[in-house]
Amino acid sequence: MLEASNNNELPVIPAKRYFTIGEVSELCGVKPHVLRYWEQEFSQLKPVKRRGNRRYYQRHDVVLIREIRGLLYEQGFTIGGARQQLGTDTKTIVAEHQTDQKQLVKELLKELEGLRTFLN
Repeated sequence: MLEASNNNELPVIPAKRYFTIGEVSELCGVKPHVLRYWEQEFSQLKPVKRRGNRRYYQRHDVVLIREIRGLLYEQGFTIGGARQQLGTDTKTIVAEHQTDQKQLVKELLKELEGLRTFLN
């Protein structure tokens, strides 16, 4: 666990689309194995998995992880208590995640169409 003096000194989240587990670990002040454990415990936390099962977190995932970290480390909630606290916002988060996935698919299709045009 982090010292009390470091709890409020998290770095600013950069303007990127995707973050690796190592980057999220540094941005949120938790170790990668903790992030993987939280994925199992919090259904709202679903990073995109690509080639080789590599995790790629989006900005909303990083914000959620910081919120979970705050509930557990700073406010003293248990995993179950934090899950209940976040459960009130679950429907909103799931809807946002689905919207993000649909947008990602649309962007990928546009990129593929552009490549197809370029190759022809």
